[in-house]
Amino acid sequence: MRLTRCPVDLPLQVGQTLSLPEEAANHLVRVMRLREGEGCVLFNGDGHDYAATVSSIGKREVQVHVDRSDALDNESPLTITLLQGIARGEKMDLILQKATELGVSRILPVNAERTEVKLDAARAEKRLAHWRSVVGSACGQSGRARIPRIDAPLSLAAAAAALPPQTLRLTLDPQGEHRLATLEAAPANGVVIAIGPEGGWSPRDRQQLADAGFQGLQLGPRILRTETAGLAAIAALQAKLGDL
Repeated sequence: MRLTRCPVDLPLQVGQTLSLPEEAANHLVRVMRLREGEGCVLFNGDGHDYAATVSSIGKREVQVHVDRSDALDNESPLTITLLQGIARGEKMDLILQKATELGVSRILPVNAERTEVKLDAARAEKRLAHWRSVVGSACGQSGRARIPRIDAPLSLAAAAAALPPQTLRLTLDPQGEHRLATLEAAPANGVVIAIGPEGGWSPRDRQQLADAGFQGLQLGPRILRTETAGLAAIAALQAKLGDL
């Protein structure tokens, strides 16, 4: 029987007994209905699954005992960063969830010129916590033990400046110079795919991307919505250069 996997933001070590964070405890006990003596799998992003047993359930605390550690090797050989114009509510959640399932390594949410979602500092902090929870849950479902890094929202210029050097930088463009057929080998430093928000990239955004070294990638003749474009590009890149 497949055990429930649950992310925890804690160091984990075989032999330890620990109290679960509230969100993990609620998920395992209230949602999945685990009882004392039943098993689960915890992971914290270090590349291991930690088999654990629920040792006690109290009104305010759920404790588990870590029984075993298993190293996982299911990360893609292609390092993909998704630079994503922030989308509204459920669309952004869908993008983060499916991009995680498809194997991205990092997600950079971007405030572009046509971004419809305006976040002040307090709202940005809450959204980031929510996004990280979405990504963690997607790792639990998809069997990943490495949790993709998701950065706090940045301007497009700041996000481009935060990228590591010598990455292949692509944005979807029906007239772009690249096609999948021209991408013959996985770049050593990975690929960055830039996807605009619901309103698309503005001319100024496109110039900033070009100045940062982004090149156009043709991915069919049709215009894709923001919640479709990144996922289609990631899947295509994984099929061509990764492990799909």
